[in-house]
Amino acid sequence: MEVKKGIVYLVGAGPGDPGLLTIKGKQCIEKADVIVYDHLANKVLLTYAKNDVELIYVGKKAGTHTMSQKDINRLICEKASKDLCVTRLKGGDPYIFGRGGEEAR
Repeated sequence: MEVKKGIVYLVGAGPGDPGLLTIKGKQCIEKADVIVYDHLANKVLLTYAKNDVELIYVGKKAGTHTMSQKDINRLICEKASKDLCVTRLKGGDPYIFGRGGEEAR
């Protein structure tokens, strides 16, 4: 039995201005089969995605979480295990005040 392996890209959406997204970040959005995005990521960035991309909102606002961090991590792994290209789009820098380290592991 062959084990399928997808790929996961952890992309920081920057401070909000879509013009500040890196070229590599835009490329990761463009080739993604699945985009898992949060509340702080500018929704304009999702317009770079393919028409058939699966968009999954996992935003967290004060006191309101659509999904726990553990469940977000599980979701990312589940999608990648289906041989999909997953882009985790996070507002700002994913390693400053984010859970980039947890999600990368």
